Amino acid sequence: MTRTALYPGTFDPITNGHLDILAAALTICDRVVVAIGVHPTKQTMFTPGERKAMIADAVAALPNGEGKRVAVSSFDGLTVTAAQEAGATLLVRGLRNAADFDYEMQMASTNAVLAPEIKTVFLPASPSTRHITATLVRQIARMGGDVSPFVPPAIVARLQAKADRPASSD
Repeated sequence: MTRTALYPGTFDPITNGHLDILAAALTICDRVVVAIGVHPTKQTMFTPGERKAMIADAVAALPNGEGKRVAVSSFDGLTVTAAQEAGATLLVRGLRNAADFDYEMQMASTNAVLAPEIKTVFLPASPSTRHITATLVRQIARMGGDVSPFVPPAIVARLQAKADRPASSD
């Protein structure tokens, strides 16, 4: 039986922190679906299509062919519904700090009521990526700073090119 996990998020853009959690998820799952949450009220820098392409590029660069065990999708409803549609039995959530833990515990409890067959797995961020957030990366890019320590190489130029323009709908 293949163990599939759904790793949901906005991924605007995908960061080294996201890849750290993805790599950890691949150690406990056979397949991980990176699911881009699309919310019309959320202001993003990149369109869903651009985020999907960036994730695909970043995943293709994973060592040892690990990227072949990763799929990328998008969803605009409940996370548990996206997990069910992907055939996932696990939701992967990364934790950087206690504030993340409090929020994620609330979400995990709610998701457990909505879909008790889907379990949430919390994976701690590595110390080297714990400080990275997509929000800070976008701010650094918009202010002309060097984002290369925080995102995969395939993302740097896209982020710099997009830094002055808001995303449009896909």
